[in-house]
Amino acid sequence: MMKTEELKLVTEWDKTFARSEKVTHRKVTFVNRYGITLAADLYAPENASGRLPAIAVCGPFGAVKEQCSGLYAQTMAERGFLTIAFDPSFTGESGGTPRYMASPDINTEDFQAAVDFLSVQDDVDADRIGIIGICGWGGLALNAAALDTRIRATVASTMYDMTRVAANGYFDAADSEEARYETKKALNAARTGEYRTGEYSRAGGCLPLPVPEDAPFYVKDYSEYYKGRAYHARSLNSNDGWNTIGQMSFMNQPILKYSNEIRSAVLVMHGEKAHSFYFGKDAFDAMIRDSKYAGNKEFLVIPGAVHTDLYDNLDVIPFDKMQKFFEENMK
Repeated sequence: MMKTEELKLVTEWDKTFARSEKVTHRKVTFVNRYGITLAADLYAPENASGRLPAIAVCGPFGAVKEQCSGLYAQTMAERGFLTIAFDPSFTGESGGTPRYMASPDINTEDFQAAVDFLSVQDDVDADRIGIIGICGWGGLALNAAALDTRIRATVASTMYDMTRVAANGYFDAADSEEARYETKKALNAARTGEYRTGEYSRAGGCLPLPVPEDAPFYVKDYSEYYKGRAYHARSLNSNDGWNTIGQMSFMNQPILKYSNEIRSAVLVMHGEKAHSFYFGKDAFDAMIRDSKYAGNKEFLVIPGAVHTDLYDNLDVIPFDKMQKFFEENMK
């Protein structure tokens, strides 16, 4: 029998967005198949009754549920869905040690464990469960959709393919055997040193504000979100980042190999001016290439939007479109 770890959960409202009076909110926990207890915020429409369609939300990569995944979850609850925004294994309020680690396998499992939890709730219609993955969790959401036949609909918002960026660098600028070898060499040297001392080092989060003028735009974009308007004390990106070796396995484990076998509905949405646009576009093209199931797949380009506009810009995030997508594909 899986046992739930006792987590220390914050009881007061500590989100980076305002609380809605249209929904109820409470903390919940659930266990993944590795025995790690995950913490989540559950949002439900005020005065809801009967079995509701449900959505699990996670992301961005290095964020916590008190940031934009919670904003997505609360907003979708206002629109009639029971939602949870959860912290991945090893991060935020969720369990798992050592802290600040990531794994393409375990993090995909985190989504599936969220579906496990939703599937057995008395107020959830288990035949109408969807997921939303933001940024790096967009790629992981597609991976979960390729694996979990219970997922009826998936939204990947402003997505990253974390395996691609880990192996090739940004814009594939380090896509060579020699560049990968040097990266692996440095990471393995770090492993030796950290094993000797018994302590993990941190890779660093976003730059402090103000960001130097010569920094790339996407660096400023991230820093203004994580260090500025959405700072949170538990967010890795807001503080000291992942463990230096925490994402190492992403270099060697592509996660989207069978994405063109996803039968359920998928909406990939990306800002036109996002530095990450190529991740979403290429992932979508691969998903529909030679696929028998391309008919319920859609790529939505949001004019003029940059990467973090889809984190918290309520004038940009297409919640009307998302509501319609889930309603039509989770009937």
